Amino acid sequence: MAIVKRKETQTVQTDERSRPRDLDGLVAELSDSNPQARRWAARDLAAFPDAAAALAARLFKETDAAVREAILTSLTLIGNRTAVEGLVECLRSEDAGLRNEAIEAMKNLPEAVAPIMAGLLADPDPDVRIFAVNVLEGLRHPEVEQWLIEVISEDEHVNVCATAVDLLGEVGSEAAVPALEALKTRFAGEPYIAFTADLALKRIRGG
Repeated sequence: MAIVKRKETQTVQTDERSRPRDLDGLVAELSDSNPQARRWAARDLAAFPDAAAALAARLFKETDAAVREAILTSLTLIGNRTAVEGLVECLRSEDAGLRNEAIEAMKNLPEAVAPIMAGLLADPDPDVRIFAVNVLEGLRHPEVEQWLIEVISEDEHVNVCATAVDLLGEVGSEAAVPALEALKTRFAGEPYIAFTADLALKRIRGG
């Protein structure tokens, strides 16, 4: 009896690409039905700064975690204004996971994020302002303390100020003391503000 060989289904494996590896081909592959193909396309697009808009647009549609991670990595590597704007839009998403991933990506782009930070901290949506403070937590930039001082001096939303004063407790210096004292007065009826401001002041003063 002859042995009939079974045909194996062809899938995209570790390094199999089905379309041309130019910009148009890779962007088209971002919509491939195979997540492995999409992941490779997302990774390869890191070499094309003009792909930032397409990568950011795909980020909102992508459901595969590995593909989303590849998109975020490429956006971080590209790091231009379009890439950062795409990450900022993620801060407005209802998807908490996507927001957190975007925050982590933005922390790795201090020079690209710095020019828009003032705008983020003044955004009409207090949630976006809170997420912007969360970005500051890991943003290696010399203006971080000053941005936080401005938040606790000017922002009228208690939750935004609470988030900022928490971080000032870690990174604040003597320069933050007047703003921290003023914050306690401004939110005198908020025990948590008083508690965290006192903790920050104690740490700064070496107590």
